[in-house]
Amino acid sequence: MDKQLEGKINQKISEVADKSDEIFKIVNSLDELKSNPDSFGYGIVIGRLYNSFYYQCRRILKRTPTNEEFEEFLEILHKRQKEILNLLKSD
Repeated sequence: MDKQLEGKINQKISEVADKSDEIFKIVNSLDELKSNPDSFGYGIVIGRLYNSFYYQCRRILKRTPTNEEFEEFLEILHKRQKEILNLLKSD
């Protein structure tokens, strides 16, 4: 994966901590979906990261991501999934 692209994805994962209050507000505002707040919040984070991955590919590489780059994106998420889950733990 392009190092600049990988750096942006890792940066976005780190930014989740700064935005966790917004994620909790979204989760808490949706009564039916908040029955499983950890899964729902994790879904929001993954959606944001995927959107960022796709956008950064278009911005940095001037094209859509390849299948190989998508697999590398999934590998980054897999490696950092515990970190992401820990960021979403409600106090």
